[in-house]
Amino acid sequence: MLEGITWFRQSAMRWRGNGPVVYVDPWGVTDPEPADLIFITHAHFDHFQPEEIERLRGPATKLVAPRDVARELSGDVTAVAPGESHEVGGFRFETVPAYNIVEERLEMHPKRNGWVGYVFEYGGRSYYHGGDTDALPELESLSTQVAMVPIGGTYTMDAREAAGLVKAMGPELAVPMHFGFVVGSPSDANRFRELAAPVPVEVLTPTNPFEQP
Repeated sequence: MLEGITWFRQSAMRWRGNGPVVYVDPWGVTDPEPADLIFITHAHFDHFQPEEIERLRGPATKLVAPRDVARELSGDVTAVAPGESHEVGGFRFETVPAYNIVEERLEMHPKRNGWVGYVFEYGGRSYYHGGDTDALPELESLSTQVAMVPIGGTYTMDAREAAGLVKAMGPELAVPMHFGFVVGSPSDANRFRELAAPVPVEVLTPTNPFEQP
């Protein structure tokens, strides 16, 4: 179910195979392949890397980003907000909310910023990339086969909170991200797997070495 998907670091993912080359929040791409589409979830440095975008984009690359990020980009850019459906270059996707509701994190990813996660189909399967978010009630009804969720805590939901979300969501597979680099330990993935049961969990190996113990 994860064939053709590469995890680079933090939340940086690439899809390639039976479809366009799609990146979400590219950072630390170790084998750069020109992008057909680049999705950005929000403005923080570990998700929005302008130099990385320039390294991956070609004349036909299409960019998708929340409105505050879109204003900083040039070229073929689609500005988005939560709760929308779009088609860009024949590629259909939906945007979903991504923000904090836990008291100590409220100003890290405020709802008012309009930052997003994405849901799209690739190779006949549906994927949710959560961006940076807490376990929001409105995400529990999300329909997706694969749920990629942050688990590092501090700025997003932690392993326990993320496990509760995917159990409510009920995807066929859950994939942890946003741990082992800026925040969160590599061992958080095992805790997430245990707590998310009976939802199956697959842990990708990033192409960059973990930076946290």
